[in-house]
Amino acid sequence: MGIATVSGQLWKVIPVTPATPVVFIVDDDVSVRESLELLVREAGWQPEMFSDAQAFLEHRPDRVPGCLILDVNLPDLNGLELQKHVATERPEMPIIFITGYGDVPMTVQAMKAGAVEFLQKPFADDVLLDAIRNAIARSETALEATAEIDDLRLRHSSLSPRELEVMAMVVSGLMNKQVGGNLGISEITVKAHRGRVMQKMRAKSFADLVKMAAKLGLPTGAPTQQR
Repeated sequence: MGIATVSGQLWKVIPVTPATPVVFIVDDDVSVRESLELLVREAGWQPEMFSDAQAFLEHRPDRVPGCLILDVNLPDLNGLELQKHVATERPEMPIIFITGYGDVPMTVQAMKAGAVEFLQKPFADDVLLDAIRNAIARSETALEATAEIDDLRLRHSSLSPRELEVMAMVVSGLMNKQVGGNLGISEITVKAHRGRVMQKMRAKSFADLVKMAAKLGLPTGAPTQQR
């Protein structure tokens, strides 16, 4: 554990582990970056520093919990423009805006676009730290949801073409007999395919399978009946 000095105060710097959340900081003011870097490290998170929007966009971080502290006024893309890129390319990353020139319309625009906080300089350290904690919690939730969908997609991709057809039809509400008629196969064969679908998707029940299908964006019917 090291010691750093910020504004004449001593801070204990907590060592960073591979699982430590990452706080990205984009600000063209080097003094602001250095101050925020030490504050973030002291809180136990990993800071990643960028002086402009383009440098941040060119960086491809690992998928770990974190957030972005973003200055509104930047030399290339401004913060609101960068926010649009982040929403498209890294939607799981919450944004905390900081600015010395904020106004109400700008704040409203940023918050409507998904920012978790909009802080005007100067701000208290504890206010920023609370915002970071909230943002990281959101990031963790979003990453868990993304990981769940990725896992479901992997399971879904393991199904054979016929199993994909059977799954799509049964979760849409068709009975086994109707599925067999549509596919030109027997009801017994449908049941066999359906059993393999349940096994490969690791569904505990038909209702569970319907929930999985909904998360994958497949049309679903009522999950209450076993067919």
